[in-house]
Amino acid sequence: MNRVETELAGVCILEPDVHGDARGYFLETFHAAKFAALGLELEFMQTNVSRSARGVLRGLHYQWPKPQGKLVTVLEGNVWDVAVDIRFGSPTFGRWTAVELSAENHRLFWIPEGYAHGFCVLSEHATFMYQCTTLYDGSADAAIHWNDESLAISWPVACPILSAKDDSAPLLAELTSARLPTYVE
Repeated sequence: MNRVETELAGVCILEPDVHGDARGYFLETFHAAKFAALGLELEFMQTNVSRSARGVLRGLHYQWPKPQGKLVTVLEGNVWDVAVDIRFGSPTFGRWTAVELSAENHRLFWIPEGYAHGFCVLSEHATFMYQCTTLYDGSADAAIHWNDESLAISWPVACPILSAKDDSAPLLAELTSARLPTYVE
C-alpha cells in the first residue's frame, strides 16, 4: 500500500496493492498492521455504504462533538471526494483538498477527525463505502454549505442534486467556535 500526502495535515490518499488476473481482482481496503506501518493507527466503529445517482452531492458533513475520522472508497462508479479543514485555529482552516475515487483506481481517502467531508457523483451511479472511527450521533450531526464561497471548492458539478439538509446548511463563517473542532498541535 502506498500513502500519498495532501496539503492538509493528516489527510491522505491510499493506493492499495491490487492483485488481479483473468478472474478479477483482490485488494485489502483495511489491514491494521499495514496501516499502522504507514502511520495510521485506526480503529473503526461503524461501516456505511451509500449509493447515489449522477450529480448527487453529499456534504459537507462532520460531527461535533464526537468527531469521526473516515476512510472512504468507491465500490462502483466514480466520485469527486473533498475534505475541508474546519479545525478552529488551524493554520489551514477553511482549506480543502480533493481526489477522484473510482472502482477502477481503487484509491482510499483518509479524512481524520476535525475535517468536513463531501462528495459528488460523476458516473451514472456510485456505491460509496466509508468506515468511521466513531459511531454516528444524530445530536452531533453537522454540515457546512457545499458551495460556501469562502471555501471556493472546485466542484465538477454546477447544479448538484442535494438533500434539504445540505441545501440549507450554514456557511463556515456562520458557525461559532463552539460548533467546530479545535486545532491541537
